[in-house]
Amino acid sequence: MNWLVKNVRLRIMAVFLLVITACQQKNAIFEQLSPQETGIDFDNKLVEDSVYNVYSYMNIYTGAGVATGDVNNDGLPDLYFSGNQVSGRLYLNQGNLQFTDVTESAGLINERWGTGVTMVDINQDGWLDIYVCVSGIGSNEERSNLLYINQQDGTFTEEATAYGLADSRQVMHAAFLDYDRDNDLDAFLIINPTDSVFQVDVVKPRKTNGQSSSTDVLLKNEGGTFVDVSRDAGILIEGQSLGVAVTDINQDNWPDIYISNDFIGNDVLYINQQDGTFKDEALGYFKHTSYAGMGNDAADFNNDGLVDIIELDMCPEDNFRRKLILPGTNYERFQMAIQQGYQPQFTRNTLQWNRGNGNFSEISFLSGVSSTDWSWSPLLADYDNDGDKDLFVTNGFRRDLGDLDYINYQQTFNSPMGSAEAKLAKKQENVLELEGVEITDYLFENQGDLTFINQSESWGIRTPGFSHGAVYADLDHDGDLELIVNTTNSPAHIYKNLTSEKKNHAYLKVSFQGLRGNQFGIGAKVIVYQPEQIQLYENNISRGYASSVVPTLHIGLGHSAVVDSLHVIWPDGRWQTITEVEINQLLTVAYENSRRDSTRLVSASVKTAIFQKVSNSLGLQYTHQENDFVDFRQQRILPHMHSQGGPGMAVGDINGDGWDDLFIGGASGSCGQFFLQQPNGSFLPQLLEGNCESEDMGVLLFDADGDHDLDLYVVSGGSSFPADSPQYQDRLYYNDGLGNFTQDQSALPILTASGSCVTASDYDQDGDLDLFIGGRIVPGQYPLPPASYLLQNNQGNFTNITSGDAPELSQIGLVTSALWTDYDNDGWIDLIVVGEFMPISFFHNQEGKLVEQTDNANLTGTNGWWNSIAGGDFDQDGDTDYVLGNLGLNSPYRASAQEPLCVYASDYDKNGSIDPVMCYYVQGENYLAHRRDDIVKQINAMRARFKTYRSYAEATFEKSFLPEELDAAYVVHSKRFESSYLENLGNGKFNIRELPIEAQISPILGMAVQDYNQDGNLDILWSGNFYAVEAAAGPRDASLGGLLLGDGAGNFTSVPPAQTGFIADGDARGIVQLSSASNLVSVVANNNQPLEAFSTFSGKKIYRANGNDAVATITLTNGKSYKHEFTYGSAYLSQSARLLWLPSSTRKLLITSFQNSLREISLDSLGKD
Repeated sequence: MNWLVKNVRLRIMAVFLLVITACQQKNAIFEQLSPQETGIDFDNKLVEDSVYNVYSYMNIYTGAGVATGDVNNDGLPDLYFSGNQVSGRLYLNQGNLQFTDVTESAGLINERWGTGVTMVDINQDGWLDIYVCVSGIGSNEERSNLLYINQQDGTFTEEATAYGLADSRQVMHAAFLDYDRDNDLDAFLIINPTDSVFQVDVVKPRKTNGQSSSTDVLLKNEGGTFVDVSRDAGILIEGQSLGVAVTDINQDNWPDIYISNDFIGNDVLYINQQDGTFKDEALGYFKHTSYAGMGNDAADFNNDGLVDIIELDMCPEDNFRRKLILPGTNYERFQMAIQQGYQPQFTRNTLQWNRGNGNFSEISFLSGVSSTDWSWSPLLADYDNDGDKDLFVTNGFRRDLGDLDYINYQQTFNSPMGSAEAKLAKKQENVLELEGVEITDYLFENQGDLTFINQSESWGIRTPGFSHGAVYADLDHDGDLELIVNTTNSPAHIYKNLTSEKKNHAYLKVSFQGLRGNQFGIGAKVIVYQPEQIQLYENNISRGYASSVVPTLHIGLGHSAVVDSLHVIWPDGRWQTITEVEINQLLTVAYENSRRDSTRLVSASVKTAIFQKVSNSLGLQYTHQENDFVDFRQQRILPHMHSQGGPGMAVGDINGDGWDDLFIGGASGSCGQFFLQQPNGSFLPQLLEGNCESEDMGVLLFDADGDHDLDLYVVSGGSSFPADSPQYQDRLYYNDGLGNFTQDQSALPILTASGSCVTASDYDQDGDLDLFIGGRIVPGQYPLPPASYLLQNNQGNFTNITSGDAPELSQIGLVTSALWTDYDNDGWIDLIVVGEFMPISFFHNQEGKLVEQTDNANLTGTNGWWNSIAGGDFDQDGDTDYVLGNLGLNSPYRASAQEPLCVYASDYDKNGSIDPVMCYYVQGENYLAHRRDDIVKQINAMRARFKTYRSYAEATFEKSFLPEELDAAYVVHSKRFESSYLENLGNGKFNIRELPIEAQISPILGMAVQDYNQDGNLDILWSGNFYAVEAAAGPRDASLGGLLLGDGAGNFTSVPPAQTGFIADGDARGIVQLSSASNLVSVVANNNQPLEAFSTFSGKKIYRANGNDAVATITLTNGKSYKHEFTYGSAYLSQSARLLWLPSSTRKLLITSFQNSLREISLDSLGKD
């Protein structure tokens, strides 16, 4: 019977596997073809011996490239595979995916260490030549590049020396471009020498004046001979170059050059200065790059008409390999590198999203392409012809030199014992024992929303190997792109594309007929206009890693039946437009049909930006100066620091002159500062004298003592001092009515929790303003909850009544923001509190008692890393909805109800300190988030528990600790990281949904709510980023700020920052708004950076709230009405002016006080702002 049951189960399993396989084959877009089917049997065979090994040639495992182009002008793309220890080989396309090896007859046999290869018409005779880059060891002659000139009869002759292209500096690849726009092709060579094998990853002064052997090379075409003009052209920066992309990154129609560098050397972005020179401007364009930069590609992946950049690194997707090869973080080394002029770099792929005007956001985590292991070639192309570019990635490495157990063992050879020869022999033996990193390539489908999905398995990319260079080409002329991959120690991978057979997607191919000198139109751009989108393509052939594609563009069109127009921009700036272009064809565009005049583009009228930057013109010139305290020295495995949370800002008229003034807090060691507005709208600074030792967090201007002027409350926070130190005591400064402030040390009870926010409301309706103070952190004991406080105002003296009126608030969590708001319209102001690892916590005001109602509000399980909350009646239904800033989705962390991110905090090693151990899910399993080196430094006992990196990498979270250890831990968890919109459904119920994807690229901290485009609907202005994070993940720096336009129904659309004029790309904190000289001014606070201010003209009637005003009800001429609450503090450490800008369609304005008295305001009495 058991045998029968087992047999049935096996049969069921077999049927199941057959069904799965059939489904995969049905959905597959690619089919791998064997060498027997194609005739392509190229194998880049690598043999390690005493001559060639990793100690004689550091780049022995970096593989080689592949080039595609029509070398015999028969209309079919041919293939050349570069070889390391084997000769490169040329395969002629016979049609129907059949190829013939003609290497010998073509005269292409060579014995050099080939790397990159490019098919390019060097002599401009209309026939493609083959340029092979060479590296390896040996003499200069043995390392000189090869140029095979096409003899137009099926043979080639090697003539590199005659053309000046026989460079021998260990060249990895070449890119051809017309950098000086003189209508001939120049050459850019990237260099990766091995003479500095022991110095490539050492922090040392950078070489930026051309003296390094690793400086790249620019060769100018002088009438058919190439001359080195590198120094004169400004090509001076060192680097271990592995990838090069030519692209017009700044849209000035001059080609720029991006170089990805391995190891610690900075990536380089050479911006063409239009005078024959280049300038490295990478630091100005990119906040950070990949650390071990491999191949790269430049293309417009999101169809916004701007070129983006993808660069590969070696971060694995799975937990095991991450823990096995990624070393621990080193904050001190990271800071040392920055001080030496190195750009921030991190071990992961980077996707630089071009936002326009020279601004980029790195979004690889958000997009889902950050981690593809030891990767080489990225190729952005439309593999399914659906109208957007997908991403193909090659990867693999012959020996796993990143294995930390192997690296750690190698340190034993640093002892003085034994001969150098014996040590070297043993090292070589150890290398040969290392396993290979044999991985399946990745193929990501573009989702059209800034994200990609890994479709490798389902689309037919399933064969593991050591893949390096790759190209795409329509080898069989059926209208879709095949993939060709040069692999080490296995036959090349050839993938037939089945899109034309399976999908009804259109395409268009574009080839170029240029003038002699650049007959194939290298560098030309094509903009395709379709009914629903535009697409930008550049005819640059060197792509990915060490490879080159055909000089013909392949453009997927999806289901479009027509292309409205095709706009061609030639390398010299001439242009032409072709209308009503037929689909599914090869279109050849000719230079002779181009023109040059000032009306080259028929574009939509350019709208004036909503915001203009006015920081300097208004005199708001202030730079926040952070102290140098480093939290990681207390708790090494913190995810981020808590000592750099400020500054906070508050707005109010402090001297009674009728103008909005501004206060901004200071870091520990710096005093806070007022900016007093003058009658002309400018500001003058005024220092707040007194206690400057504390770290200012939340600040609030409010009438504390009922004398009709604004007093100042300052929350003391941060983590620079031990817990409960006197420096954490909050401060209250009384105003004399003229803007002079004096601290009253007796007005507050003892409040020594490290705090965050302060917000005020007359929640008990007794005629004065009470306070909620959020506790942020217990210094040195993260994530244990600090005290939060509810302070009752008694004629200017405050009493801590938390335990009596709101006991659930006392240790609510790691609070970041709070909002007093009447969420159920019952006339009593309620409180919403958010924070790190906290749910969105609702406290219902039951006639002066605050009772938690989170569960009843449908918000159970909303735990996140919330930063801020702001309110507005976004759907115009008479109640307040809310927007909440969270961590976002552009970080290494993900969380959901099923797979939460947790911290288990305990003193695991009994040394008197809290160890905040984080865990999160990777591919369905729960693992420790930390690398072995880091957790060992935090909990020394883990060294004995996990003696090797491999054992640590294999352990799940549950197997990393004893059950009793986990039972004794204090546990917090997050289940949601999306910044979100909270719709008020009425009756105290809410529905949560995420904000648009553009608002998920960074943490959101600052938020302001206003009708910025004056369409009658509330919009959201937001700021974000957070730099004070652990060094391995890198700063959350992708935000430029953003504007979300509301539609009046609770939906939002993101507007590109280049169109709004609001560019707040620093380490932004809160946003406050004030009125200045008939303008609405939005001020952004930045940590350790200058203040930024942006102005927009309002022209609306304005109502300035009295101190006791709580709510405005605005009725419009169409009969609709909506609610506006006048808050004392909202969002992140921010208090805006209590002003209401009224839409032009306002018919009636009613004001409700905190005590629910009602009055109508005459609209005729209101002035305009």
